[in-house]
Amino acid sequence: MTEPKQQRFRFSEAPIWQIQRKYYEEEGLKAWKNDQVPQYITSNPMIASAYAEMIFGLLQDRANKGHLSEPVTIVELGAGAGRLAYHVLHELRQLIDYAGIPLPSFRYVVTDLAMNNVLAWKEHPALQSYIADGWVDFARFDAVSDTELNLVVSGETISEGDLQQPLIIVANYFFDGIPQELIYVGDGQIYEADVFVEYPDDNESLKPSEWLDRIALHYEHRRAPEYEQDTYPYRDTIALYQEKLEDSHILFPVAGLTCLERLNRLSHAGFLLITADKGDHQLDIMQFAGPPELILHGSFSITTNYHAIQHVFEQKGAEALFPPQHYKNINVGCILHLDNPKTYANTRLAYRRCIERFGPDEFFSLKEWVDRHIDGMGMQQILSFWRLGGYDAEFFIQCAKRISGLMEEANDEERQDIVRGIELMWSSYYVMAVQRYDLALDAGLILFEMGMYEDSKRYLEFSVEQEQDEVVSTVYYCLAICYFELELIEEALHYLRKLLEVEPEHEEALALLSQFE
Repeated sequence: MTEPKQQRFRFSEAPIWQIQRKYYEEEGLKAWKNDQVPQYITSNPMIASAYAEMIFGLLQDRANKGHLSEPVTIVELGAGAGRLAYHVLHELRQLIDYAGIPLPSFRYVVTDLAMNNVLAWKEHPALQSYIADGWVDFARFDAVSDTELNLVVSGETISEGDLQQPLIIVANYFFDGIPQELIYVGDGQIYEADVFVEYPDDNESLKPSEWLDRIALHYEHRRAPEYEQDTYPYRDTIALYQEKLEDSHILFPVAGLTCLERLNRLSHAGFLLITADKGDHQLDIMQFAGPPELILHGSFSITTNYHAIQHVFEQKGAEALFPPQHYKNINVGCILHLDNPKTYANTRLAYRRCIERFGPDEFFSLKEWVDRHIDGMGMQQILSFWRLGGYDAEFFIQCAKRISGLMEEANDEERQDIVRGIELMWSSYYVMAVQRYDLALDAGLILFEMGMYEDSKRYLEFSVEQEQDEVVSTVYYCLAICYFELELIEEALHYLRKLLEVEPEHEEALALLSQFE
C-alpha cells in the first residue's frame, strides 16, 4: 500500500484548482449528466424570470436616460448546460413583446471555460431562432486571465472600451468554483492559511473526480503582512475584517474581483452584476468561521464571500442589493456599478419584486417541501405551484402520475388550465443532451386521458420520433385510438400494426385490427 504524499500550497495555488479546470474541460456538458453538478436551483424558469425582469429593468432605465442607439451586452459566466441563458432569453422575448415600448437592443453572450460547451450551444435547436435574430452569441472565457470576448457567431471581439452601454454580468454558481485566497484573522493580524494537500501516489491515473474524492486538506497559518500594506488593492476590506472579526477563516475572492474589474474595462458605463451562489454578504456570519470544506459533486465548490465583493464595489460608489433575510439554499445579489445607481429605479424595483420579497431561495425551499408531498396535493395546488415555477418541465414530470390520478375528478376549468400549461411548458422546454426526459410522452398521455386526441397525437408522435429505439408499446396503442377517434382509419391501423410488432399478443390491438380488416 502506497503512502499518501503531502505538499504545502498557498490556497489559491493548490492543485485542486487545476483539477477543477481539468474536470470541466474534459467532461464538457457531461458534467451535468443526471445532476452530478447541480444545475436546477440556478437554471429553472423561476430564477430565469427574475433575472429577465432585472435585465428588462435596466433596458428600461437606459431608454429613460436616452441611451437607445447602442446595444446592451449581457455576459453569462460559466454558463454550463446553457439552460439558464435559454430561459432568460425566452422570458425577455415575452416581456419585450408584451410591453411594446422603445428599448435598446441587446446581445446575450453565453460563455464557459470549456470550448466544447460553447460549440454545443451554438448547435442547440432551442437557440437557433435567437441566433438568427442576433440576440445570442457565444464565447470561451477564462475568468482567471481573459481580458476580451471573442464571439463565435459574429466573429467580433469585444475589447477594452468597446461598449458604450453598461455591461450586464450574470454569474450563477460561478465565484464558488474559481480560485480564492484563504486568510485567517487572529489578534487583529492577518495570516495566510496555507493548505497541505495529501494525495495518493497513483494520482496521475485517476480521473479528476476520483482525485478530488481521495485527497485530504490540512491548514497551517503564517503571518502575511502584505495584506496590511496600504498598497494592497483591497486594503479597506481587509482592515474591516481586522477590526470586526476574531479567530476567523476568510475566503477572499481576489480572482473573482479581478475578473469583474477586467470585465468592467470593456464598458465606459460600468456594469450590472446579477449573481447567485452559496455565500454570505453579512459580516457577522463570518465571525469564528473555520477553514473551508470542499463540497464534492464530480467537481467541487466552496462558499462565496459576497461580503467582500459588495464592500469592494461599494467603496467605488456601487450600490449592492442583497436580501435582508438569511438565505437557506442560494443567495441572490445584484450590484449596480454604475453612475448614480439610485437613478436605475426599474432595475432596483425588479430586484425588490423578484428577489427580496419572494425569490429563488424561497421558491427552492418550497419546492423541496412540494417534492416530498406531491402525492397528497390536490389539482389546484399542483396547478398553482406549476404556475409559480414558470410551468417548469421538471415539476410536470415529477407530478404527471399525480395529475393522472386526479383527472377523473378535475373540472372543466382545471382541464383547460392543464392544456394551457402544457402548451406554455413545451414552448419553453430546453432539452439537455445529457439529461433527456421524454416530456412529450408524459404530456401526450395526460392529454389522451383528457380526450384531447388531436393534441395528444402531436406529442405522442414527437415522442415516437425522438425515442425510436425505445418506444413504449402503450404509445402505439394510444396513437391508434387517437386516430380512430379522429376518423383517420389508415393511420390508426398503421399504429396498431406497429404495436403488434412489439407486442404480438396484445388483445385489444388484435381485436381492433380484426374488426377493421
